[in-house]
Amino acid sequence: METSNKQGVLFRDLGQIEYRNAWDLQEQLLQENVAVKAEIRNRKVALQDISSPSGEAAGQLVINAIDNEVVAPSTTHYLLFVEHPPVYTLGKSGDIENVLISEEERAAKGISFYHTNRGGDITFHGKEQLVGYPILDLERFYTDIGKYLRNLEDVIIATMADYGLKGERSPGETGVWMDAAIKGKERKICAMGIRCSRWVTMHGFAFNVNTDLSYFDYIIPCGIQNKQVTSMEKELGRKLEMKEVKERVKHHFERVFDVELI
Repeated sequence: METSNKQGVLFRDLGQIEYRNAWDLQEQLLQENVAVKAEIRNRKVALQDISSPSGEAAGQLVINAIDNEVVAPSTTHYLLFVEHPPVYTLGKSGDIENVLISEEERAAKGISFYHTNRGGDITFHGKEQLVGYPILDLERFYTDIGKYLRNLEDVIIATMADYGLKGERSPGETGVWMDAAIKGKERKICAMGIRCSRWVTMHGFAFNVNTDLSYFDYIIPCGIQNKQVTSMEKELGRKLEMKEVKERVKHHFERVFDVELI
């Protein structure tokens, strides 16, 4: 039986889950990975400190010891899929003025609100929106946040292409758009915002599949004025099976990141 030499990513579909619970889980997984990375660094330092013998042979013994010692602990990659009950989330550098609804009105409509530690501004999460949270150790891929975000965009763009839709980038604006270069017709279909600590990622993307877009009327999405928000359902004129969309996103995630979901 052949074994894959690709990196494994633990995939979990958590279904519908409160935003706070998903945030706490991500923080836990991130901190566990950061702790593993600290342990690896400490082991390397400790082994280097014992290299008292001199000479090339002794040096090679230490190198071999380091190599053997650090293979034991390893970080774990994750990809979490969730759907959230209605919630607005504001990025760490976001502007509260982009929330156009009062706290009382939000409560009356059953919409939660969180000021988060991700990048980006204000966005909405709700039912039948596919939210993906990759917790990846980028040091095992590449140490380039821009490349990571472009790869996430590529996953969504490829998924849209499966349905005959053209997803695009908008210069200077993270996420996936349609008709990005046609003034007045620009519309965002997937928002993105991440946090990265010691090159371990959390937060991720929010892909509007059959999302109720009326919730976006009460915010300035991503803090970008005079641009629309759209969904797969709106563009195609029909509801999509969430299970099918998830499978397509998973397939393209594996392909773009050259990993195996397990």
